[in-house]
Amino acid sequence: MTAERGEMPLRILYQDDSCAVVDKPSGMIVHRGWANDERDLLRVTRDALGRYVYPIHRLDRGASGAVLFALNETAARILNRSFADRTMDKRYLALTRGHPAEHGLIDHPIPRAPGEERVPAQTEYFRIGTFERYALVVALPKTGRLHQIRRHLKHVSCPLIGDVRYGKGEHNRLFRERYALDRLALHAAALRFVHPATGQPLTVRAPLTGSYADCLSRLALQDAANAAILADFTDDTAIVVDCV
Repeated sequence: MTAERGEMPLRILYQDDSCAVVDKPSGMIVHRGWANDERDLLRVTRDALGRYVYPIHRLDRGASGAVLFALNETAARILNRSFADRTMDKRYLALTRGHPAEHGLIDHPIPRAPGEERVPAQTEYFRIGTFERYALVVALPKTGRLHQIRRHLKHVSCPLIGDVRYGKGEHNRLFRERYALDRLALHAAALRFVHPATGQPLTVRAPLTGSYADCLSRLALQDAANAAILADFTDDTAIVVDCV
């Protein structure tokens, strides 16, 4: 389903009476706080659904993909507890400069918010494809810290393409000029959580589209990306919602 507010389309990946998952476009903030944009995902989602919404987690401005909203206070309380207890699973696709190990766990402390002290942070990752000096990585954050995936991949000397803060300018320019990729190469591809009303696991997937998908196609990495999006989480009882 696609809803629209003015010129800003919003793709709704899943919705029921308790929660909704929407596909955040790259370049949009989730809600006001560290920035004060004219449009943010919370207000666009609220207007599209015609009801108040409660954001459960953030995505970086430059990232795209699945963002979960609760649609009532009870659901918000349950889902926020799941997020705090680390029972919510998130899967990201990241394009890096450099080849990390085939599989690893990055355990490196970073702040929760600007100006705060560093706290423990862990990201598991799998390298699923390469093109010349670049790699496509599936990142599975075990914690939720400020710019966690971007900082962690930089920590292992594999910064993200399109990352103006932690990346490499010459590589970002190359991808803009050669592959028309003018955004951060980070996409929240799948989200699994326990439904706040039914108590059943629910998996929602966000297909990769736009310039990031086009770039991966030109690098012969799109099949690997699509397979990663469609791959099951470890719990075989999860309900899967595929939005294509």
